[in-house]
Amino acid sequence: MSAFETILKGDELVLIDFFATWCGPCKMMSPILDQLKKKSGNIVRILKVDVDKNPKIAASYQVRGVPTLVLMKSGTILWRQSGVVELHALEQVLQQHQ
Repeated sequence: MSAFETILKGDELVLIDFFATWCGPCKMMSPILDQLKKKSGNIVRILKVDVDKNPKIAASYQVRGVPTLVLMKSGTILWRQSGVVELHALEQVLQQHQ
């Protein structure tokens, strides 16, 4: 099992940001995720996955567009959304799944 899979199967909340370096909306998501990390502390672990460098991982999560955010815990997908998601909306999602 890879380190990535080990993290996803753990007990902590994990938010995966599927992105591409050429994607404008992905660049908008980056500072929002930075703010989320500062505000949420240890509530969630944020992993960034470049779909161009990790096409197999992106395909396994059926990522069709970027950015796509996937929230997981214990190997289960709790929430997913494509497109830019505002900070307050992400905070609400985390509160629902803590």
